[in-house]
Amino acid sequence: MELHSLKPASGAVKSRKRIARGQGSGRGGTSTRGHKGAKSRSGYKSKRGFEGGQMPLQMRLPKRGFKSPNRVEYVGLNLGRLQAISEKHSVDTIDMDTLMKLGIVRKTDLIKILGTGELTAKLTVTAHASSETAKAAIEAQGGSLTIL
Repeated sequence: MELHSLKPASGAVKSRKRIARGQGSGRGGTSTRGHKGAKSRSGYKSKRGFEGGQMPLQMRLPKRGFKSPNRVEYVGLNLGRLQAISEKHSVDTIDMDTLMKLGIVRKTDLIKILGTGELTAKLTVTAHASSETAKAAIEAQGGSLTIL
């Protein structure tokens, strides 16, 4: 086998459709664009969502609600989950670094401690926000909660 004798597998390479190259090609005349109309002209570009003059779908459907651009999204961690984390990984300090190492949160996440579940361990917790019940439960066990 020589470099000059290498060829792709048969059927692997297909020649492109050459339009507007005369009647004999079968793609001359209107060049596969049909007769007249905007779509046959050069430089044609349809608007996004345009349905040929029919009322577009995004205008037919009702609009409801509001999305605040200033919404702060928290990752919620319940007391039961904190208890499970401390038991499974035998940690008594739960902060951003610990949770990132364990793969529970990402670097950009904001953490909020929530009050559902039972907490029996004495924990030192650092988070971006917490509920009143969670704070009371952590401090009742002799732990501490620091808000960043």
